[in-house]
Order: sequence, then structure tokens, then C-alpha cells
Amino acid sequence: MFSRPGAEAVPQPASLPEAGVDEAALIARVAQGDAPAFETLYRAYFPRLARFIERTTRRAELVEEILNDTMFVVSTSAHKFDGSSKLSTWIFAIAWRKSLKALRDVDVPVEADESIESVADEAEPKHEVMRAQLRRVLCEAVDALSPNHRAVIELTYFHEIGYHEIARIMDCPVDTVKTRMFHARRRLKALLPERLEDIL
Repeated sequence: MFSRPGAEAVPQPASLPEAGVDEAALIARVAQGDAPAFETLYRAYFPRLARFIERTTRRAELVEEILNDTMFVVSTSAHKFDGSSKLSTWIFAIAWRKSLKALRDVDVPVEADESIESVADEAEPKHEVMRAQLRRVLCEAVDALSPNHRAVIELTYFHEIGYHEIARIMDCPVDTVKTRMFHARRRLKALLPERLEDIL
């Protein structure tokens, strides 16, 4: 089993490699076996991939295995990255395929996530309590969607990825992504309280 670098340390949140770092150069170094370059890449993508995998699979116990499988492919297939897409698109596509495979292998009903963030206590400002409630309601609604619909919502709203890149990640036509988004939004509107409908 592939193990992540510095397993004893908690990776710091980061959406991309450090400012000024050329991702193409970084993946090229990974392809040459540069361990520090891979660790930089791993730490940069860890938070985004972990969230994406957990939210699309709803199986917290599978996240680390899927993430490690994904990054193992990145490390061993870095030489295959040809620059025809963004590096993030290539990596998320690998994570999506690994997530689908893991769900097929488990082949059991997915339970709703019972570890939804709880509402803040009374000492917190009112707007923080409302934000916590909003996150809880949204998470519960998204959990009720199919994996394909959850993935489109996650990539669009939480990773700010456009439809064309999502189509490459999910290996489907852009029109399919748009259709999935339409059905996901319609389903969410049916699940969410009326007061939240205007955010979709």
C-alpha cells in the first residue's frame, strides 16, 4: 500500500502548489523521481482531493485508501501527463475513477454521513451559528444525491471548476455535465427548505 509522505504530520490546507511554482515543471520533476517535488504536489492536493473523495463517495473510511491510490497513479504515471489539460483536471480525473471503482467494490448501500458539522454553541456570533446551520442543511441535501450529481456539485461549487474541465475529469460530454447539474440543482431545490432555494 502506498503511504503518503510525512504521514505523521497533518497536511496544511492549500488549493494549489506554492505561489510561483510551475505545475508543469513540478509534475516533470515527479516523473523524474524527485521525491520532494512529489511531496509538494501531494501536500498541495491533499485537502482538495480528500474533500472531493469524501463528499462524492460518502464513505469516510475509504478516503485515505482512494487518495493514496490516486497519488500512487500520479507518482507512477507522471510521465504520461502531456499537458493537454490542467494538471488538476488530470489528477481529479484519476481520483474520480478510483472513487467509482471503490464504490463498485464495496457494493453496499451508502449510509448518510452522521458526522455532519454541529451547530455552534450560543457563545458564537449569530452569523456563525447560521453559517453552521446552512452548511449542515446543504451537506445533508448533497448527501442525498447520486455520486455523479454529487461530483458535479462538488467540483462546481467547492472547487470552482468549469463545466469543460469537469467533463474531462468525469470523461463525459459537456452536455452531460450540464444535464447532471440541472438534475442535481432540481433535486437540491426539492430537498432544501424554501428559504434556501434562491442560492441555487
